Amino acid sequence: MQKKVACSFPDEVLEHVFSFIQSDKDRNAVSMVCKSWYEIERWCRRKIFIGNCYAVSPRMVIRRFPKVRSIELKGKPHFADFNLVPDGWGGYVLPWIAEMAGAYPWLEEIRLKRMVVTDECLELIAKSFKNFKVLVLFSCEGFSTDGLAAIAASCMNLRELDLRDSDVDDLGGHWLSHFPETYTSLVSLNSSCLGSDEVSLSALERLVGRCTNLRTLRLNRAVPLDKIANILGRAPQLVDFGTGTYGADLQSDVFSSLAGAFSSCKELRSLSGFWDVVPAYLPAIYPVCSRLTSLNLSYVTIQSPDLVKLLRHCPSLQRLLVLDYIEDSGLEALSSSCKDLQELRVFPSDPFGEEPNVSLTEQGLVSVCLACPKLQSVLYFCRRMSNVALVTIAQNCPNLTRFRLCIIEPRTADFLTLEPLDVGFGAIVEHCKDLRRLSLSGLLTDRVFEYIGRYAKKLEMLSVAFAGESDLGLHHVLSGCESLRKLEIRDCPFGDKALLANASKLETMRSLWMSSCAVSFGACKLLGQKMPRLNVEVIDESGPPDSRPDSCPVDKLYIYRSVAGPRFDMPPFVWTMDEDSALQVHALHVAEYNRKPDWIGVGTYEESIQGLRAKMPFVLYLAELSNTSQCSSQPLLSGDTTLTPPRPLLRLPIETLESDDKTQRSKEGKYMIKMRYSMNPTICFEIRPISTRSFPGV
Repeated sequence: MQKKVACSFPDEVLEHVFSFIQSDKDRNAVSMVCKSWYEIERWCRRKIFIGNCYAVSPRMVIRRFPKVRSIELKGKPHFADFNLVPDGWGGYVLPWIAEMAGAYPWLEEIRLKRMVVTDECLELIAKSFKNFKVLVLFSCEGFSTDGLAAIAASCMNLRELDLRDSDVDDLGGHWLSHFPETYTSLVSLNSSCLGSDEVSLSALERLVGRCTNLRTLRLNRAVPLDKIANILGRAPQLVDFGTGTYGADLQSDVFSSLAGAFSSCKELRSLSGFWDVVPAYLPAIYPVCSRLTSLNLSYVTIQSPDLVKLLRHCPSLQRLLVLDYIEDSGLEALSSSCKDLQELRVFPSDPFGEEPNVSLTEQGLVSVCLACPKLQSVLYFCRRMSNVALVTIAQNCPNLTRFRLCIIEPRTADFLTLEPLDVGFGAIVEHCKDLRRLSLSGLLTDRVFEYIGRYAKKLEMLSVAFAGESDLGLHHVLSGCESLRKLEIRDCPFGDKALLANASKLETMRSLWMSSCAVSFGACKLLGQKMPRLNVEVIDESGPPDSRPDSCPVDKLYIYRSVAGPRFDMPPFVWTMDEDSALQVHALHVAEYNRKPDWIGVGTYEESIQGLRAKMPFVLYLAELSNTSQCSSQPLLSGDTTLTPPRPLLRLPIETLESDDKTQRSKEGKYMIKMRYSMNPTICFEIRPISTRSFPGV
């Protein structure tokens, strides 16, 4: 028998092979093969995705992947898009930027979603990363056009700047003039979210004209209709274009120049914008409609007949976003004209109106599903639905991967039978085997969740509102959906029993959000103590939840897995339930030098810090609340600075402080002090309990 000889490739060869593996899931699998592959993979990983900024600390990421060039990071829960996450909850990107500035000077791409980004963050990016190329801020907040000006002025290799759906403090359009006249590398610019009425048209036109590789340009509504032709004339190579305002009194010369400009854009495949549209100007885009694959009309308020005329010129359309002004008749026309449609999103024009203002029903969606077999993604707002319609959709669109149905009035029954919509949604999850994302609405019982648990084996994200009858519904989902990563629930009767019985499932998921449900504070504490790898956050703006009986339901609950332990930027209305949740709150002591320490109050850190306003030399003391009469005379930290109320600052663990920071633990070893740095000389100090989970591996 021949002896088998093990052989291995040189590390350089494996690094080259690994570079062709783009999927994060596949890269993770490769790193688990053996120790040598783990080491090789970590050194050649150039791109990372972090679905929750609190799931891991920046220092852990840097130590694990030391050569990263691109990072994608998400902050607030998805329900923040529906104003269910209170302002000030968190999601601050500054700790990440500050750490990466020192560790990744070669960083080229930062993509952020639902995060708080300040101008200081943008200035730090501009100053720290010399070869910076891509900045995507999707649904972010906290920054202004001054920060964008810093990016424009310093990032000479910037290829993409995308501000999609972000809340920007628009101080005027002059930030565009900060791009140097020698700058030519721009490939994609999306500033459609900016709200100012001002825009530096001359700076915009010069920028567009000299960036010959520009492929995507999405303007905000401050750009008037009569300037669009000139901009398009400078960039005929555009593939994706978002117009500014598309409304004005009809003038033949403006129309002809606009039509000529669109005709010259031979590569154009995607159109959006069209604010304040005047239907008479829509025929100007007809020359490019036959080539369009994507059309975003979600800001277009024209009626169905005008939309139908436009859509009949778009036979190659694969993606359509539109308001419900399209009505059933328009969707029927869409189904006959656009056979290659893959994604449809229909938004409500008047979601809060008591009576329907348009004729949009389930029939419009059914007509599209019957005629468009390639349909994969649906987001549909309407006021009525039936089980028959849902079954028809499921049988004719088995390739659906995303199905989000939003019936505007909660708990609306099948309008034909007045029965729950369980059977219809059951058909969706049974027939659509590759379904990854599902949003439920209407009158639903626990039966629909039984269907979901039984059939939706590939489901990754589930959104539920005003549905279910008991804990059994939640139990079906958590015990049956093997691939579930994100679950968000509001106004459902799900409570303690299902949550605690399926606690182990939560460790396999990215996050669980529950608001206005039946989960008690006592169950949250028990879950936090039982599952140490989970961060269990109770969110309640009405006051501390421990001031009420444990049986009282919590207002909002956010659970997510984390290897970094509890976060250190929690506002006063957020409480973390963990093995230290039984500890009492701390007392903070402040005194001037050479004076006997005086109490400024007993309570939480947030309550005590509000009393610190004046500039003074100070000493911090620490004592347990249960023994306030025996305060240690040994200060943990002393200094001379200005204490201000908390703000979004970088918080570093004790191991990262410089040696001259003179931090100490108390003699009992129960507490540690944390220091928070900002971009200005102000320094705040925070007292927190020492936990075995505080900084695992750091």
